[in-house]
Amino acid sequence: MRRTAARAGRAAGLPEAAGGPEAAGAAEPGPGSGPGPGPGPVQDSAALAQAPLLQQDHLRTEFPFQLPRGYVDDSGTVHRDGVMRLSTARDELVPLRDVRVQENPAYLSVVLLGRVITRLGTLPMVHDGIVENMFASDLAFLQDFYRQINAEGHTRAAVRCPHCTEHFEVELGGSRLGES
Repeated sequence: MRRTAARAGRAAGLPEAAGGPEAAGAAEPGPGSGPGPGPGPVQDSAALAQAPLLQQDHLRTEFPFQLPRGYVDDSGTVHRDGVMRLSTARDELVPLRDVRVQENPAYLSVVLLGRVITRLGTLPMVHDGIVENMFASDLAFLQDFYRQINAEGHTRAAVRCPHCTEHFEVELGGSRLGES
């Protein structure tokens, strides 16, 4: 329940000190201060109000991967290590105007992967022509990896224990539809 209240407070623009779990451990408890909800000192509220800004700095947008077989370039060099970034709405919409995709919808994943793979081995640039010439097992791997980082994502949040101040992650959403 407390997680839901904390999320509702954030959605309404209220600082975490208005009852979130982090508020309880934000400052040393003073005399007469109990575990119940209540505003802390002004300096703690200001620090907590900036906490979401700090969390945004830690949003991970690029993810390293290693291809099962590797892309072989014209000189015979095998490129296996790469980086894929999160997809934007534009990345998913622009390929729909591509003539190759309109003629063959299966080509959508090739064009899309060519847009979101930012690095592959020592290649100076990655584009749909590179993805088009990958082994089928590497293409299947990249399609699964794309789904994993973009569609599924995660609903974990970094929190701190109010008692021992240890940092850990909690799952905010359920693993199945309808859970929270």
